[in-house]
Amino acid sequence: MIIALNKPYGVLSQFNKNPDYPKQRTLADIGLPEGLSPIGRLDMDSEGLLLLSDDTSVEHRLLDPKHAHRRAYWVQVDGTPSEQDLRQWRAGGLTIRKHVTKPCAVTLLEQAPELPPREVPIDAAQEARSSWLLMELREGKNRQVRRMTATLGFPTLRLVRISIGKYRLDLESAPGRWKLLDVADVQKIWSK
Repeated sequence: MIIALNKPYGVLSQFNKNPDYPKQRTLADIGLPEGLSPIGRLDMDSEGLLLLSDDTSVEHRLLDPKHAHRRAYWVQVDGTPSEQDLRQWRAGGLTIRKHVTKPCAVTLLEQAPELPPREVPIDAAQEARSSWLLMELREGKNRQVRRMTATLGFPTLRLVRISIGKYRLDLESAPGRWKLLDVADVQKIWSK
C-alpha cells in the first residue's frame, strides 16, 4: 500500500511524539491507516507531497541514490535571484555540509503558484519582496533545498513538494488529506 499525503505545515514526518514537545503535531494526528512509514521526509516547516507505505522495498527503491528519482518543489525565497544565481543552482557544485550538489533544474516563476494560505503566514515584508522558484532535484539530502537557496543569499520562506517522479500532488487536496494510490499512480512515481 502506498499513500500520498498533502503534508501540512507544522507537522513532523513521523508518527511518534517527542516527549520534550508533547504538543508538536505528528503524522499520528492526521488519521492515516496503521502500519505505514513515511518514505523520506519533509521538514516540519515544509509542505506538500509525502509518500507513506507499509512496504519497505518501496522506501528502499525511492530513497536509493542510484535510482535518482526526480522531486519537484515550489520554493518561495526572500528576494529575487538573478540569472547568474539560477545558473549556479542548475550547474550544481555547491558545497553544503560536506556534500556537493548535483545539477538540477531551476526556473524563476513569473507569478506565485495558487496555494492555500499557510497556517503561519509569511512575514508581510518578506512576502512583498519574495519570489517563487520551481526546483527539480534528483537527490535529497537533509534540508537541501533550503540550504541551496540560503547559500546564494535567498533564504527559503515556503517550500512545497509538488511531485515525485511523474506523480503530481493533487493541489486541490487540502493539507492533511491523503489518497491511496492505484497502480497507475505508482507507475508515475517510478517514471523518470
